[in-house]
Amino acid sequence: MEYRKLGNTNIEVSRLCLGSLTMTKSQGNLSKDQAGRLISFAYDQGVNFIDTAELYDNYDLISQAFSHVKRENLIITSKTYAYSKEGARESVNKYLKELKTDYADIFLLHEQESEHTLRGHYEALEELWKLKEKGYIKAIGISTHKIRAVKAARDFKEIDVIHPMTNMEGLGILDGTIEEMLKEIHLAKEAGIGIYAMKVLGGGHLRSRSEDAIKWAVDQEDFDSIALGMQSQDEVLANVKLINRQDLPKDLKERLSKRNRTIDVEEYCVGCGRCRAKCKAGAIEIVNGQAVINRDKCILCSYCASVCPDFYIKVY
Repeated sequence: MEYRKLGNTNIEVSRLCLGSLTMTKSQGNLSKDQAGRLISFAYDQGVNFIDTAELYDNYDLISQAFSHVKRENLIITSKTYAYSKEGARESVNKYLKELKTDYADIFLLHEQESEHTLRGHYEALEELWKLKEKGYIKAIGISTHKIRAVKAARDFKEIDVIHPMTNMEGLGILDGTIEEMLKEIHLAKEAGIGIYAMKVLGGGHLRSRSEDAIKWAVDQEDFDSIALGMQSQDEVLANVKLINRQDLPKDLKERLSKRNRTIDVEEYCVGCGRCRAKCKAGAIEIVNGQAVINRDKCILCSYCASVCPDFYIKVY
């Protein structure tokens, strides 16, 4: 496994980052023991980097890994929607308490959109900076689906790390093309900001082309690490091999192909209706402001996921 420093930080991370959203109740619904063993297994394969968020509500799952792996050997990123100093402190304190640790590796402002949202959340960003100076946090930054936020981040001295939406088709980038996103990522990287990529499988609907999508991400030298959701040892083994530029063994491919696929709509859905308009099977209705899927009609084509601007529809 290759390891890289995140920008100008002294944090060294594996090129593969374990995305932990897939462990949660809304997706894989792993037990605490299953989650702990999966993280431990990934660590044994060289993965030392874990991505989570306060929103995922899975700190209790991640902390189970400490029975197998020393806390200091893992780099755990979390994210907060806080916009005030009080909210930022509460988010960090929750991380410290529920993960039973005395420091946070990386803390990000979740889903920033532009220079305007960064200014609107600046009080929280400033508080995270103060907590970093006191030693409670090692690095801070933002996650984003927008090019404008990547560009704006270069103007904020507090930002060490960016977690941007990026994949070979540019799916989910809300304000431009993949080429434009990669240009801004490159400029951020030149400015010393660490980059770890988000949604390289396009929220699940590039899964049928996952080998190509992951190889594309590995070829992007500006990506210090690449976050991929994993909920089984086979997925860990496959992703480690692809990150290491190795071909997948036939038996591993066959096991992965036999996984039953399903579809879920996250509770954060705002009922915009784009998925309903896209679904040719007539399997989606908007009920009480949220998309609802008729599983008897759904053919798991994943076209609905491709038009959800926030990837609230998961096909996995």
